[in-house]
Amino acid sequence: MKTILISGGKGEFAKALIQANKRYKIFAPTKNEMNILSQSSISNYISKKKIDYFIHAAAFTTPMKQHRIQMKKSIETNIIGSANVAISCMKKGVKLVYISTNFVYPGKKGSYKENDYLYPVNEYGWSKLGGESAMHIYKNTLILRICMNNDYFPHKFAFTNYLTSFLKKTEAAKITLKLLKKKGIINVGGNKQTAYNFAKTLNSKILKKKLNKKDTELLGKDTSLNIHKLKNII
Repeated sequence: MKTILISGGKGEFAKALIQANKRYKIFAPTKNEMNILSQSSISNYISKKKIDYFIHAAAFTTPMKQHRIQMKKSIETNIIGSANVAISCMKKGVKLVYISTNFVYPGKKGSYKENDYLYPVNEYGWSKLGGESAMHIYKNTLILRICMNNDYFPHKFAFTNYLTSFLKKTEAAKITLKLLKKKGIINVGGNKQTAYNFAKTLNSKILKKKLNKKDTELLGKDTSLNIHKLKNII
């Protein structure tokens, strides 16, 4: 049986992967068991197991404005931690799947293709793009630029003029497991729609809100993805 090692093993996306899994043996260590800020910690864990795929899902993510405040954490976790994972996988010859984000794109015109110009919307996007850099050097890698949201909508309001390609984490997890053998870059998301239209499918009582200047500076206006490549694969 093929094996998967997931960093960020106690996070929501890791839980979704474990729930969706039907064919792999999965290891999802805690931070105490495997710390991505330590190359030796990662290498030691991999050495104890026979790992076929490493899904790097550990990241400092939301709230996104915290990346402007906790800059050190953003850099250490998302850039240095990802580089440590890439080096450890390279040493052991393990296939690496990097969970990136649609926020690496400019967030202005939307419908972004995998080879479009990159200029991250926010500091979170920059940190994830920094992590991508290591993945491009280690060629045995798949980069998934995923636009996903929890299966519940965590806010009282949703933007009616913000376009995105939100996909529920449970759906993104199922797709990720289908793509493990692929390499390169693949956008993963749902159909282009407003954040409000997506949110109301999860919560019928969600309230409407419009992007203001500060919201736009943080999130962009249109971070939707072109998912033609994904559709051709699955």
